[in-house]
Amino acid sequence: MALQNHLNYTFRQPQLLRRALTHRSFSIDHNERLEFLGDSVLGMAVADLLYQQLEHLPEGDLSQVRASLVRQDTLHQLAVGLGLPECVILGEGELHSGGQKRPSILADVLEAIIGAVYLDGGFAAAQALVHRLYGSVDINPAMVAKSKDAKTELQEWLQARKFKPPSYQVVNTLGAAHEQTFDVSCEIFELNLCERGIGGSRRSGEQAAAAVMLQLIKTKGTP
Repeated sequence: MALQNHLNYTFRQPQLLRRALTHRSFSIDHNERLEFLGDSVLGMAVADLLYQQLEHLPEGDLSQVRASLVRQDTLHQLAVGLGLPECVILGEGELHSGGQKRPSILADVLEAIIGAVYLDGGFAAAQALVHRLYGSVDINPAMVAKSKDAKTELQEWLQARKFKPPSYQVVNTLGAAHEQTFDVSCEIFELNLCERGIGGSRRSGEQAAAAVMLQLIKTKGTP
């Protein structure tokens, strides 16, 4: 299989790879449990990679770089490089709505593949895969300055002014179970501000809402 060549890994249990590629819209034998497992394996493997390559960076900075490397947009880029849009197995509705190109789906599939490799070949095999995936990524200390996501930046902005953390709430959930979008509010009580964002998961909805809030704060010049 071409994908196994791109991964440079041959599955002894090919059914694990098929499950990793299968979205819940297609079958009850889908990839979400493998995604859960792969997320943890990925975090450990990336932490080990950073510990080796950025040996003089303190713990806080390492955490920020790791967050940047395992976030959805980074995983999406890696997934596209592997050709996963052509491999993911989707239900008809998800297929027709462009699910093959949806970043959240492709990022989840990549994590599920890492989980599948872990089950098939152990942590060493999964770790080697992660190292190969990030082999073309320029990992350096300067990434710290670029690694903050919207929620982190907003939280730090509020802490610097001794404000309470923002409150995030899911206002509405739209769409069928396999293609939901989350409408999330972000509220800052001290400033009497509330903004909303939409994402393919609660987490991405919170990020979108935080990004809108940051833009508002910067535009208004709030002290």
